Amino acid sequence: MTTTLRPTGPLQQADDGTKSRSYEICVNGRPVGAVEIATDPGFAHRAGLVRSLRIDEPDRRRGRATVAVLAAEEVLRGWGCDQAQALVPAGAGAALRLVESLGYTERSRNMDKELTAEAPALPEGLTGRPMTEAEFEVWRARSMDDFARSWIDRGVSPEQARAKSEASHRDNLPQGLATPGSSFTVLVHAGDAVGHVWVAPREVRPGRPGSYVYDVEVAEEQRGKGYGRALMRLAERVAAESGPPLLGLHVFTGNTPALRLYDSLGYRTTQLNFFRPLV
Repeated sequence: MTTTLRPTGPLQQADDGTKSRSYEICVNGRPVGAVEIATDPGFAHRAGLVRSLRIDEPDRRRGRATVAVLAAEEVLRGWGCDQAQALVPAGAGAALRLVESLGYTERSRNMDKELTAEAPALPEGLTGRPMTEAEFEVWRARSMDDFARSWIDRGVSPEQARAKSEASHRDNLPQGLATPGSSFTVLVHAGDAVGHVWVAPREVRPGRPGSYVYDVEVAEEQRGKGYGRALMRLAERVAAESGPPLLGLHVFTGNTPALRLYDSLGYRTTQLNFFRPLV
């Protein structure tokens, strides 16, 4: 039997250059499922997404999904992509086994937390204040480089990493510190700034708006003192006061201290993000 992809519509190309197309998964011409393929503008369109993969129940457990993903990767190669990404919902055991069997590597995960009505208090001696314009300019210059470097360290090319960093800052902070909805809060102890957190509105789950932690950092010389936990409390206070009681974040898989902190604070994984080089 031959498993192939059959387009269900024309190739779509957005103003930002993103390509996307939907396909039926067919066995000897018979539809057995569907998949969507797209490029990721955050990686200069050199990374592609295999998403919404579905195999109809009668044809599951016959290797159809494996062949469909491999065929999708061939489409992405034809579009000039050098890596494929797969986004797997937490708890989707079959999808998790599939991507692992194909050699995909977990790179990061999305997590979120339902917030209570009462905002958490800060530990004694700690306060929060808005970030100043001068502090923001220092942060932005450093953040652009740090964000790109974090992706380079995880196998992304320098070109793609820089493009992702520039796109993220451009899309999420079009008016800088004055961007509506964005909140930059500095954590202060004994008059000294010891860290900061950036929170802004975002759709955290499909159809579920909330707030999102875009950046949280403790000053290097102040680490190991519990300030990371305090900053997340600040983030929860900002989120609870500004919108729906749901706070999300993204964390790289190798950042074990952060994962332990978020787990201890009640955050739960909602999505696992995998990738594989297309060689």
